[in-house]
Amino acid sequence: MKPKALFNWSSGKDSALALYKIIQEDQYEVCTLLTSINKEFQRISMHGVHVHLLEQQASLLGIPLTKMELPKEPSMEEYQEIMNTTMTEIQAQGITHSIFGDIFLEDLRQYREKQLNSIGMNAVFPLWKQNTSDLIQEFLALGFKTIVTCVNGTYLDKSFAGRIIDQQFLDELPENVDPCGENGEFHTFTFDGPIFKSPVRFEIGETVKKTYPKPKSNPEDQDEEYVFWFCDLIPK
Repeated sequence: MKPKALFNWSSGKDSALALYKIIQEDQYEVCTLLTSINKEFQRISMHGVHVHLLEQQASLLGIPLTKMELPKEPSMEEYQEIMNTTMTEIQAQGITHSIFGDIFLEDLRQYREKQLNSIGMNAVFPLWKQNTSDLIQEFLALGFKTIVTCVNGTYLDKSFAGRIIDQQFLDELPENVDPCGENGEFHTFTFDGPIFKSPVRFEIGETVKKTYPKPKSNPEDQDEEYVFWFCDLIPK
């Protein structure tokens, strides 16, 4: 009998490729997708995608969805409490493994493993340490389609938001931007590919600017806020 697993689903390309590989390897029974939701706005945290599109994704993947609703700006204590409650409910289903699409962020992996080990669960990273240029080419070659829903203004300008990732998009990325956006340069919504029964249907809406305060680590830092561009996707 295969171990039961949850899949940490962001709705983006790395999640989609990692899930594809897990399905192909057939070593785990993926029982649920787990996604963090901003409770106030009913959108996926950081990606800005409306929950209705997330629900469409899960339906077209044929995998049950678990939504972890978070307050607008949760403290670490609030986040941990909500996560503990969610994971207790997941463990009650006999789930022993948690799968992530992370590629090379060592501190994030260590944090995830530490948290899971504390409750007797195991972390799985199917994309770990793979070359990100190779991964995005594999993603496109498999027939996946993904659209950029959020860009970090520190790395990219507004024009990159709302674009479908193709070879031209990759060719136009600045040299300091990872082709998978693994450093948080951009986030995506995957709407078609070999793991979907049919494409997710949506329309492209407006792109809006949002700012967030920067921590004051350097008193001489004049740049007091982070700028992000979000492209709204409208369910059809």
